[in-house]
Amino acid sequence: MRLDFYTLDVFTGVRFGGNPLAVVLEADELSDTQMQTIAREFNLSETVFVTKPENPAHSAGIRIFTPRAELMFAGHPTVGTAVLLAELKAGEIEAEQDSIVTLEQQIGFVRVGVRLKPGDAGFAEFDAPKLPKDAGALPPVEKLAAGIGLIANEIGFENHRARCFAAGPAVAMIPVSTREAIAKAIISPTHWTAAFEEQGIVGAYLYTRQCLHNSSAFHARMFAPALGIPEDPATGSAAICLAGAMHHFDDFPDGRHKRIVEQGYEMGRPSQIIVTNVVRGGELEAVRVGGQAVRVSAGRLSV
Repeated sequence: MRLDFYTLDVFTGVRFGGNPLAVVLEADELSDTQMQTIAREFNLSETVFVTKPENPAHSAGIRIFTPRAELMFAGHPTVGTAVLLAELKAGEIEAEQDSIVTLEQQIGFVRVGVRLKPGDAGFAEFDAPKLPKDAGALPPVEKLAAGIGLIANEIGFENHRARCFAAGPAVAMIPVSTREAIAKAIISPTHWTAAFEEQGIVGAYLYTRQCLHNSSAFHARMFAPALGIPEDPATGSAAICLAGAMHHFDDFPDGRHKRIVEQGYEMGRPSQIIVTNVVRGGELEAVRVGGQAVRVSAGRLSV
């Protein structure tokens, strides 16, 4: 069996930045084991396998694998796959073009708005299929700090405190006082498991208000070694959890609140994720995540 695949860089408008993604087309005949093996071979944060949709009104089904496990949902595969499918369907374009790509995922179907412009990277934005929920307190700050190679007084800023949020798997949201501190964070093998994995937490998302760019609201890093991702260059699903932390700690008034999150800079893969909180009646009504994606390579996979 020979299957076409593409790689894209996601949450960036230029090649060799952002979060790399592999997308394998017409993967209906692959077994779960084959998909996991191929994802391990690509060894990217995620690999997507595109299948025929169960509902013919939808664009495609997709399955998402890290090098170690299948995910119900992930943000950068959603953005990258939607842009790719829209581009393949549109072909060469001479004017700006908007479309909706509906992707069937294990978490449910996700509608993605895609905007294509001649000569520019495609842009995609989706509503989070699940709103972020406060998933409770985390271990003591000293334990968390030890897990990421920091000291306790580097955790927290303003009224932001370490907290667990979930929009699917639970993520530890760790506010860090300075960009200098976040830059030196590292997985501590001796303390990581006790701080995070023993709590059933898939990863730690570190964020600070100190940014490289004036247009950014947060600078972030994401560690998820249990998923085979020592560090992730751009994490859309964790950005949804960040939206929950923003709503919890920043007390947004009703309306739309768009923020840009920069991530991946410590890895040499600059990324920009657009996160929009929609608040109504004091409650978080919707979270939107968006960004660009650019094709890097194409090939044929022999299975």
